Amino acid sequence: MIEPMRERVVAACDGASKGNPGPAGWAWVVSEDAATPARWEAGPLGTATNNVAELTALERLLTATDPGVPLEVRMDSQYAMKAVTTWLPGWKRNGWRTAAGKPVANQELVVRIDELLAGRSVDFRYVPAHQVDGDPLNDFADRAASQAATAQQAASSDLGSPEPPPSPAAPASAAPRRRAGGTATARRDGGTGTARRTGGASSRTIKAKFPGRCVCGRSYAAGEDIARNDQGWGHPECRTAAE
Repeated sequence: MIEPMRERVVAACDGASKGNPGPAGWAWVVSEDAATPARWEAGPLGTATNNVAELTALERLLTATDPGVPLEVRMDSQYAMKAVTTWLPGWKRNGWRTAAGKPVANQELVVRIDELLAGRSVDFRYVPAHQVDGDPLNDFADRAASQAATAQQAASSDLGSPEPPPSPAAPASAAPRRRAGGTATARRDGGTGTARRTGGASSRTIKAKFPGRCVCGRSYAAGEDIARNDQGWGHPECRTAAE
């Protein structure tokens, strides 16, 4: 019996680098109901940057999913998402050079992703990382990638691997945050949609004026809540010392 074509696959992918560059890993997860992980895979990369890990995660997800079924990809890497939805056409026109005339970083991975996207219907949805009530699929991919980076071992649902350990609990001193549609989407053609994020923050958090990188190895975007830790600024959940 021929199975009916699925209308859409909802997935998330993520990469992690413990040191940037440092021990790195990638992960993707596919859901049947847009919330619960149904199939997933994660793997090590040895020593690599966070950007390489993020792009590798996307490349592995596209390789593992049916190109004939529309795909929604949730990810917290603005770099990886913009690379394939916004910057790539210009890079190709410029002979794989940036606007500043420099060679495009991670070109081999970007070219491979471009090939995998050809003729496919793919929607990219940006979801902020490390949110108390954030996207469950992105959170799963984040934890799986982090575990792969640390353990440097492959894991997947097909291998019967246990799910990655839960994220560390948010510090008790941090006030709970509330999301109000805190997402942004981008299609393959570069069109974007935006949404505003609101919510109270404790007196110990501020809005980042510029993008940066947390002590955990993950990046944060301008406008996200950050807090001081003993090595600078980063995600409130990763705070390692009180003021």
